[in-house]
Amino acid sequence: MNSILEALYRGQLDPVEAIVPSHPEYRSLSRQISVQTEQWRNRLGEETFRELEEYFDLRSSVDSIYAEAIFQYGFRLGANLMIEAVGKR
Repeated sequence: MNSILEALYRGQLDPVEAIVPSHPEYRSLSRQISVQTEQWRNRLGEETFRELEEYFDLRSSVDSIYAEAIFQYGFRLGANLMIEAVGKR
């Protein structure tokens, strides 16, 4: 990657796909979710579980929209901090 601007322009920069949380509990919690998901699938049966998955897909969509808004806010805040820091020379 030559520059961030070039990568962004060419569609080579996708932070959502590049981010892997470094929190020490991330992988453990992900495994627990997988185990519990399978347990719920077995308890509820395929049809009811599919309905539950549709609900979780809706939740995920809302969470993604919220995460995007947080990202935009944080980016703007950082840019404004830099503008203010440079402008106060």
